[in-house]
Amino acid sequence: MKEECGIFGIYSSRGLGVAEEVYLGLSALQHRGQESCGIAVSNDGKFSFKREGGTVLDVFDEESLSELGNGQIAVGHVRYDPFGRGGRESAQPLVLKYAHGSLAVCNNGALTNRYELRAELERDAAIFQTDTDAELIAYIIARERIRSGSIETAMANAMDKLQGAYSVLIMSPHKLIAARDPLGIRPLSLGKIGGSWVVASETCAFDTIGAEFVRDIEPGEVIMLNHEGLHSIKAKKAAKSALCIFEYVYFSRPDSVLMGQSVHLARRLAGKILAQEHPIEADLVCGVPDSGIDAALGYAEESGIPYGIGLVKNEFIGRVFIQDTQQKRERLVSIKLNALSAAVKGKRIVLVDDSIVRGTTCTRIVGLLREAGAKEVHVRISSPPFVHPCFFGTDIKSKESLMANRLPHDGLCKALGADTLGYLSVAGIRSIAPQAQTGFCDACFTGEYPIEVPEEIPFDKYSHKIKVSGGKS
Repeated sequence: MKEECGIFGIYSSRGLGVAEEVYLGLSALQHRGQESCGIAVSNDGKFSFKREGGTVLDVFDEESLSELGNGQIAVGHVRYDPFGRGGRESAQPLVLKYAHGSLAVCNNGALTNRYELRAELERDAAIFQTDTDAELIAYIIARERIRSGSIETAMANAMDKLQGAYSVLIMSPHKLIAARDPLGIRPLSLGKIGGSWVVASETCAFDTIGAEFVRDIEPGEVIMLNHEGLHSIKAKKAAKSALCIFEYVYFSRPDSVLMGQSVHLARRLAGKILAQEHPIEADLVCGVPDSGIDAALGYAEESGIPYGIGLVKNEFIGRVFIQDTQQKRERLVSIKLNALSAAVKGKRIVLVDDSIVRGTTCTRIVGLLREAGAKEVHVRISSPPFVHPCFFGTDIKSKESLMANRLPHDGLCKALGADTLGYLSVAGIRSIAPQAQTGFCDACFTGEYPIEVPEEIPFDKYSHKIKVSGGKS
């Protein structure tokens, strides 16, 4: 499974240091993408950009940021490639020239009609340099721009063609455009620092640069920022919004606030509900770093079982589940986490994690706790079983790769090496964000998609397709 990308943009009336601000913002969003990154800057309409494979710290330094120059507008992107290719070829922002000038495009999400759109554009003699949704969006905007009076109107009109999940930043020579799909599947927030407007996937990026959160960009909204200020177009809103519930479970940082709901408090509440649904007698509750910690605190608070540190994390290792082979995942788990024997030896442990995908990480962690002397290990998962493919940017290449699909509950518990196993219920997951001003997509748990989805998942034009039973919501 691969998770979401992260985007960050700034429009500054000062025209100084925009590349540095984007660099800091992307650093705060690094957890959303570690395969590639990039920054593009507009200085009085002249574009400069750099994008490469690697993390923000790998790609940018003081010299490269200086080479981007001072400007009024900048956009940046951190990426997980949904097709696992990585590197510069799939890095964003995508920078291109068309009849009305230059554009830089960043996208977070996945279009469900990407291959139909690509085929249509190719019939009109379009030539593609990448296999990204960002390039498809750019083509459609460029075509709509010929028919409309502005780039923001072109983006609004493009929503009639785009299906699926997208949060988009578009930099033209003198404007910054932000747009969110009609369902609001991917998060996108608006902030301000001094006389500058900022847009980011998560509010934690605002805190990094000292910006003030203004509001969430609404589903189906297009925002244009220029020297005159902010202009909003309510382009196309669905009957019900559907923010990805996994943002609260795993994707987002705990210090972010999405649609009015603290991620930290949502995870803590998930742990409390989990303790109510799956109580157990034990001596210690410990969470899997990092996204399992808040849920473990909630479980401990509700159950009365003491919370303790049972696992120590190597902070310099990336997220394990996105590795492309089982052998790599197992090796990285071993060097990423270690059990704290002094805390767990001879004790009955409640191990709280956010989810089970392939099962690699959880199985190895249970083994580490056993090796460290844990008397019992009771696994508690702060989300329901992950059993359905996601069409909106979370790459699941087959249902069979999901451990909860391969094994019945008892078999799964045995395979993990746990004494007991308990998942948060669907009703529970739907209750973890009471302050959120949005509906949710929880199709990865329920199979109830918010829009019609393909019968097959064409993950790559040149590879296999995955058959899905029941393509419609």
